[in-house]
This record gives sequence, C-alpha cells and structure tokens, in this order.
Amino acid sequence: MKPIITASEYASESAGERPPVLLDVRWQLGGPHGRPAYEAGHLPGAVFVDLDTELAGPAGSGGRHPLPDPEAFGAVMRRAGVGQDTPVVVYDGGQGWAAARAWWLLRWTGHPDVRVLDGGLAAWTGDLSTEIPHPAEGDFRPVPGALPTLDADAAAALAGSGLLLDARAAERYRGDVEPIDRVGGHIPGAVSAPTTANVTEDGRYLPAEELAERFAGLGAGKSGEAVGVYCGSGVSGAHEVLALEIAGIRSALYPGSWSEWSADPARPVATGPEPQEGPAR
Repeated sequence: MKPIITASEYASESAGERPPVLLDVRWQLGGPHGRPAYEAGHLPGAVFVDLDTELAGPAGSGGRHPLPDPEAFGAVMRRAGVGQDTPVVVYDGGQGWAAARAWWLLRWTGHPDVRVLDGGLAAWTGDLSTEIPHPAEGDFRPVPGALPTLDADAAAALAGSGLLLDARAAERYRGDVEPIDRVGGHIPGAVSAPTTANVTEDGRYLPAEELAERFAGLGAGKSGEAVGVYCGSGVSGAHEVLALEIAGIRSALYPGSWSEWSADPARPVATGPEPQEGPAR
C-alpha cells in the first residue's frame, strides 16, 4: 500500500462508506505546543495526538523521544477511534516529521492501513473545523515488531556492513552546530541524507522515481544490503523511512538516534563531511 495520500484522495475517501480515522499530530521541535493550533482549526473529524507525551515515552537514557510503551500507545490510538482494520490517515503542520512518526509507530505495532496526508495541513483546501470530536472507542491492539528497528550497537555495525543514513541537517551531521544534544557530529560510517531533500518546497514527497534515484546516489537499493536510518531522536528519521518506503526500499529505524548515541561518552563520534566513498558502498 502506498504510504501517502493526497488531499483530494482523502476528501473522496472521507465521504465514502469506509472513512479513515484522521489524526492531527502537529508538532515542532522546540516550538509551541500543537494543541492550540489544532483547537483553532483542524480538518473535520481529526483527533489531536501529542507527539511528546503520546507518541514517545519519557526522555531519558533511551533518547529524547524513546518509543512509547506499546500498551499506552494502544490506549491513545483506541481513544482516537483506531480499530484493527480501520484505515488511518495522519497529518501535521506540513513539515511531515510528526505525521511520519505516527505512521511509523502504527505500522511498527502492526496496523496494516496507515497513510500520511502528503503536504500536511497546507495541502487541504476544504473547510476547517473547531469542533472537538469524540469518536467511538477503537479496538486496535498493538503488536510491536512489524517494522525493523536498530539499537545503538546494531546501528554502529550497520554503518560498517551496510548503509546507515543520518536524516538530520548536514551542519549537525558535520558537527558544525549542535543546538540540542551533548556533542555534535555523527555515528562513524554514517552517510548524510537530510530529510529536506525528500520533499518539494511545499512539503510534498518527491515522486517515487526521484526518491529512488536520490537514495541510489547515497548507496541504497543494492540487492541484499541492509539500510538503516537515524536522526536526532527518532522523529525526522521516520520521515526518511517513509521516503525510502515510497522509493521501494525497506529500512530500519534507530529510535534512540543521536540523542541516545551522543549521551554515552563511550561511543565514538565522527565530525566533518561524509566519506567520499559513501555513494559507492
């Protein structure tokens, strides 16, 4: 199933016999909470889900946004009306990171039918609503493990044996700046692949062929070679995993990402530009 849906496709499906459950997960790193913006206007029927408290566990040794407890996550999804077999559409304010995080969590916990609204809120041309919906309780029961994950040791190994992509901005990868974590730089052997290159100026994903070409240039797509992704805390990395999925490439997410890796002084840190041999891996 295609992991994204256009606004016109969603409008058609929402008026059909089996309308998707709609989740609003507006969120910005270091920005204002998304709830007030949601209450000021959202797609009709959308239920707000908070990334920091409902799509992540408490920050700690596992990073800034560790995976949530599956049972707690399942309770949040059931409250939002998500059922075992109900289609789900997720959107955010347009950056796509938070929506991709929700998409990844639902897919990782076994939901078979989840899509991201391509372009987010800005792509919607219909009316907005201020009505807060109270959907009937869903019956979704998460079963983690449907998508592959990496821990720190596996990410380090994959950087040498396969392809590990760093989804953060290039300046954070190089270690030029680090506004959040203990130290700047990247996992040794990782290849810089900022999420901004996955989308057009309006936040929509590039066509599958262009994404496949982009990732092939970074060394992905070789038969039998594993691909992994990390970012700052497992949020923008989900955006990259989704982009790879569109391109037809399965990849594993390192949920702890740089926030977990850099918190351990014993783990090595590389700085500077990526190795020139990266694309030919």
